Amino acid sequence: MHQPPPASSPSFCVIIPMYNEEAGAEACVAAVCATLDKLPNRSALCAIDDGSRDRTGEILARLAAAHPKLSVATHPVNRGYGSALRTGISHAAQNGFDYALFMDSDLTNDPADIPRFLAEMRRGADVIKASRFAGGSGMQGVPFRRAVVSRLGNRVARLLFGVSVRDCTNGFRAVRVSLLARTNLRENGFAIIVEELYQLKFLARSYAEVPVILTSRRQGLRPTSFSYTPAIFWKYFRYALKARLGIRPEQEK
Repeated sequence: MHQPPPASSPSFCVIIPMYNEEAGAEACVAAVCATLDKLPNRSALCAIDDGSRDRTGEILARLAAAHPKLSVATHPVNRGYGSALRTGISHAAQNGFDYALFMDSDLTNDPADIPRFLAEMRRGADVIKASRFAGGSGMQGVPFRRAVVSRLGNRVARLLFGVSVRDCTNGFRAVRVSLLARTNLRENGFAIIVEELYQLKFLARSYAEVPVILTSRRQGLRPTSFSYTPAIFWKYFRYALKARLGIRPEQEK
C-alpha cells in the first residue's frame, strides 16, 4: 500500500500553460506525470488550455481520464501566458499546495529536473529558479543570438534586481503559493516572469537555484510566440529598474 508522504515533504502543483499544443500535449503530460508518480510528495499537474483552436483541449480531456494527477483548466479564448499562470496559481491555492512549479509544455524544461526543486523545497526556499548559468547548466540547440541575449540580459537583470539568482528570466521555477497569493500580477505575456520576481523581492526571504540544461523546441511543435523586440525588452527591464529604485508594488497584506 502506498504510504502518505511525511509531514515534512512539501506538496507542489506543476502548472503548464498550453496554447495550440496538440503536437506535444500528450508527450508533455506523460513525461511530467511519470516523474510525479515516482515522488513521495503530494503533487499534481494543472494544464491550462488557453483558448486553443486546435485539438489541445480534446487531448487534455482524454488524458485527464487516464492520469489521476492531471487537472485541466480551460480558457474559452486565448488570454495569454500570464493569465494562464494566474489560473494555475488559483488552482494550486484552492487545493492547498505548498508550492507552484511552473514549466513550459514543449519539454525544453526536462521533467527529470523536478526532483532538484524538491531538495530546495525541503530546505525551505521561498523562490527556486532553474538556472542556465549555474555550475553544470547550459543551453543545447538554442540559437546563438538568443543565447547571447539571454546571458547578457540576465547579468544586467541580476544587478538591478539585487537578488541571489543568476537566471532572472527563466520560466522554469517554483514559488511558495502563500507568497504568490500576496502578489498582484497583471502581465498577460511572458513579462509576468520578471513582474513576479519584482513583486517577490519584497516578499521572499530566501532564494535558491538549480542547474538545468535548456533545449530548443523539437520539430513539429508550434513555433514559440516569444520575440525579441524593443517593447518586450522594456517590459522585462522596467520591473528590474523598479526593483533597483526600491519602488514597492501594490500587494496583499
